[in-house]
Amino acid sequence: MADEAAEGFPRLELQSIIGFNGNVPGGLIAHPDQKHVIYPLGSTVIIQSLTTQKQEFLQGHSNNVSCITVNRSGQYLASGQVTHMGFKADILIWDYANREEYARLVLHKAKVEALAFSPNGTYLVSLGGQDDGSVVLWNVAKREAICGSPASTHSSGISLTVKFPNLRDDIFITAGNCTLRVWELDLRNRKIWPIECQLGQLKRIVQCLEVEDDDSFFYGGTSSGDVLKVNLKTKLLNSCAPAKEKFSQGVTSLKLLKTGDILVGSGDGAVSLCKTANFKVIKQVHVEGGVTSISLRGQGHQFFTGTQSSLIFRFNFTEFKDELFTSCHCDAVNDIAFPFGTAELFATCSKNDIRVWHTETNKVLLRITVPNMTCNAIQFMHDGKSIVSAWNDGKIRAFTPESGKLLYILNNAHSMGVSAIAVTSDCKWVISGGGEGQVRVWEVTPRSQRLLESMKEHKSLVSCIKVKSNNRECVTTSSDGTCIIWDLVRFVRNQMVLANTMFKCVNYHPEEFQIITSGSDRKIGYWEVFDGAAIRELEGSLSGSINGMDIAQDGRHFVTGGDEKLLKVWGYNEGEITHIGVGHSGNITGLKICPNSHWIISISADGAILRWKFPHH
Repeated sequence: MADEAAEGFPRLELQSIIGFNGNVPGGLIAHPDQKHVIYPLGSTVIIQSLTTQKQEFLQGHSNNVSCITVNRSGQYLASGQVTHMGFKADILIWDYANREEYARLVLHKAKVEALAFSPNGTYLVSLGGQDDGSVVLWNVAKREAICGSPASTHSSGISLTVKFPNLRDDIFITAGNCTLRVWELDLRNRKIWPIECQLGQLKRIVQCLEVEDDDSFFYGGTSSGDVLKVNLKTKLLNSCAPAKEKFSQGVTSLKLLKTGDILVGSGDGAVSLCKTANFKVIKQVHVEGGVTSISLRGQGHQFFTGTQSSLIFRFNFTEFKDELFTSCHCDAVNDIAFPFGTAELFATCSKNDIRVWHTETNKVLLRITVPNMTCNAIQFMHDGKSIVSAWNDGKIRAFTPESGKLLYILNNAHSMGVSAIAVTSDCKWVISGGGEGQVRVWEVTPRSQRLLESMKEHKSLVSCIKVKSNNRECVTTSSDGTCIIWDLVRFVRNQMVLANTMFKCVNYHPEEFQIITSGSDRKIGYWEVFDGAAIRELEGSLSGSINGMDIAQDGRHFVTGGDEKLLKVWGYNEGEITHIGVGHSGNITGLKICPNSHWIISISADGAILRWKFPHH
């Protein structure tokens, strides 16, 4: 859909992505070339260099990537996706060297649950999700399906994971909810035959699989926190360990080492080095968020772990210490702000935290955490001495940008949460909007903060506030369909603009004689500041509301983004699109053109932060 809407327009150059979907099981892979890590974010697969941090993007999926795998030689990379009920979910095989699509395999419905390449890369096996329930074997060279079968019996649950042994291409293992099967390929008759593994009275949900180097035994990590050891030849259960100290919140990832030991990742964030005989823990480190993937780099002098909190950690075996490799938001990013006059840093806010980033390296310089609260909006004071933030508990909090120290809190600033915030250029006032529709002006100094005025004209949530450069006027938009220009000397309404929409964003043109608005009706409206008269209206989006908008400092171009997931650059006077950016998988929640007009940074509901080259620098 996004690709169709972007046809015929020049593309924006995507320069970097901050984000990692930590909820994809086994979604972090260290490539066999030992130089790159591969991970999904939304519908994009990211290949990141371990030395230069440079990123490359594989884009071809129409919806979120649900699983990825790489063959042993590293020649091919396969990724599967989710889609909507009744639609087919694609599997893409990528030619790794050329970074291009090699094959598109379409059979499964709604979701591809798991993928695995055979040892010599001849076959790819895929598992369908809950609405599909089938296992399919594909010929990689011919790019076609060989055969398929229901993945589990009617009496057992869904299959969750699949794995080939190390030495044979003609058998593979599937496991899941009360199902553990070894499949044998009958190539001549184009059939696969399942053999149930005998687990006796044990009922387990197997979430991950690992096979010993000589294919004698395989291991299944379970949601109960123990590991099954099964003889691959006889299909009989050998052991279930540990007997007492089970892994908290289930075993989510397993990796066998050349030393004979095994790495175990669990749902409580523990990364444990264990003996395979009894799963006694030798070393253990806890990381933030449940572990969803462990991947060895080369022969295992280093390994990487990915967690549900969208963090990637790098470990060295000798010290067995974790080092943060990349971090990002794991919830929707709600707002973005640059400090006045500089593009070196920017801040974003989300559930639980505010983060300050270095623009060019994507590194987090500061993380300010307020547990169990959501930050809706942020602004830097013009003097750079504080970050002012709006929170859903009705408080305005100000922090220092260097240390993240709390400077002050305005309690009960709004009764239904603070939804929008702006600051004056003299750093004396903070203007806030709330869920109940009030616009409030606060006089703030480091020592004292007081309410100057409360303006009550909006009937519902205030979505955006912008202040005129002389600090004598501001404009606010609300989801009640009103856009009000306020006099900040007398604290009364100057003008009101009405439209049949839920306004989401507003901007002053740099010359400040016009404002430009947008919202849920997908229209971009130009209005006169003097009398509120409508000047023109543009069709801003084909589907979904426009949630973010920013104007370049020269006033010649502006950028919009929203539920259509496309970034659009417009000529202000012409009212026509000049460039389109395709890359977001979640709804775009906001965007900013950086102060030196080098980049556009956009944020989205899936936690991603994308940096684009601004085409009219």
